[in-house]
Amino acid sequence: MSQNILAALYKLSMRYRGTFLHINLRGLLAILPLLLLFASLSAQTGNPDKGKDLFKANCAACHNKNMKDKMTGPALGTVLDDWAPYPRKDLHDWIRNSQAMIAAGHPKAVELWNQYKPVVMTPFTSLSDQDMDDLLAYIDGVAKGTYGKAAPVAGTEVQSEEPANKSWMYWVLFAVFAIIALVLSNIIFNLRKISSSQEGKTIKDRTLKSVLTSKGVLGVVILALIALGSFTTVHNAINFGRQQNYQPTQPINFSHKIHAGDNKIDCKFCHDGARRSKQSIIPGASTCMSCHKAVKKGTLSGTAEITKIYASNGFNPMTDSYIDNYMSMSDKDAGKIYKKWIAQQYRSENDGVSTADAEAFAKDQWNDIVNSMTSETKASVKGPIEWIRIHNLPDFVYFNHSQHVTVGQIACQKCHGKVEEMDVVRQYSTLSMGWCINCHRETDVKFTENPYYDSYVNYHKEMKEGKRTSVTVEDIGGLECQKCHY
Repeated sequence: MSQNILAALYKLSMRYRGTFLHINLRGLLAILPLLLLFASLSAQTGNPDKGKDLFKANCAACHNKNMKDKMTGPALGTVLDDWAPYPRKDLHDWIRNSQAMIAAGHPKAVELWNQYKPVVMTPFTSLSDQDMDDLLAYIDGVAKGTYGKAAPVAGTEVQSEEPANKSWMYWVLFAVFAIIALVLSNIIFNLRKISSSQEGKTIKDRTLKSVLTSKGVLGVVILALIALGSFTTVHNAINFGRQQNYQPTQPINFSHKIHAGDNKIDCKFCHDGARRSKQSIIPGASTCMSCHKAVKKGTLSGTAEITKIYASNGFNPMTDSYIDNYMSMSDKDAGKIYKKWIAQQYRSENDGVSTADAEAFAKDQWNDIVNSMTSETKASVKGPIEWIRIHNLPDFVYFNHSQHVTVGQIACQKCHGKVEEMDVVRQYSTLSMGWCINCHRETDVKFTENPYYDSYVNYHKEMKEGKRTSVTVEDIGGLECQKCHY
């Protein structure tokens, strides 16, 4: 198709040889191959980092991850070379539905079938062309040993390679399109000039000012501004409320690293709702007291943070009992109890400290506790802790923790990241609709010893017969709109 376009433009330029139209067309001929080249590069660019996730979700069950050794399926390291004689589309079609290509008699498809039959390659009809380019980029990078590596720098360790920023390609394409627009505008003007001269009319040559202020250019500029404004509005609307990497300072410096990481406390011990209800729930201070009746000093902060829990609950750590009528007590009176406790602990940890210094330390620490535990909406340290919410889905989105945690057996880290390594929790995932959909496309349903899925008789049968290696959430209706929007 591109060759036909170039040939037609060349013939047209030769027809008007010696005129301004000829010059303009030759300029267009010089630019068009560059445009086609960039279009080709853009179409075949893959993101290996995305491809890695796609490989794990779709290919790892049958193909060796080192891309060099055979497993159930062939080694994939040479797949691009093997399919090089054929159009890229053929390789995409093979991945999407190999049996259809075999039935159609495609030579490479038949050759592979003869090598590996009767094992049927799983069809991946949900993968887009871009998904497959991402997947192939990862396979090629692993096979060549270039994926995940960067050039070493003296005195430093080799770091993981970040995905390349390809925004420059869009700017180059924009510049090319702008030049083409100006060239085509000039071509149209010269065609009108030739037509008018044949009719005995004369058209004045255009100046740069007249070109830039013409109706056509102004119309294009206005259209571009409308398109840019619309895109910006929609983009900002889509991102409204999203807060990936949001990491607020909480009223209590609670470290998930110490609790979930160092002490191996199960996430569902504190977030008990995750296994049995829609919400995971933020644990009440009474949950904290399950341990902190005994553990009275923090690993890093001593009494500073744990005293906040005691002050919230009304627990007296000196008597190991709850204070009577605590909620009716003033913060000043409550402060006397906890400052005494703080001073007592400070003296026990620091030999030779005077009573005055211990009381001054306790006073400063209690003031910090009051500042942390009170706000415009909470005047007293007593009562529930005002944790700052990090993850917040829109009201029109239905998400059920128990469906994912208990039935789907999804690990908390899948959505929340390695919380056991976070001193301060942040929002790990985007929580966007596209992120959820991709997860449903890629995640295999855990059928094994899971009675919840016994009703999917046909899928169980197909897996036993080897007709499929897995069932994704998409296969059981995970992309139906009403599942999440009701």
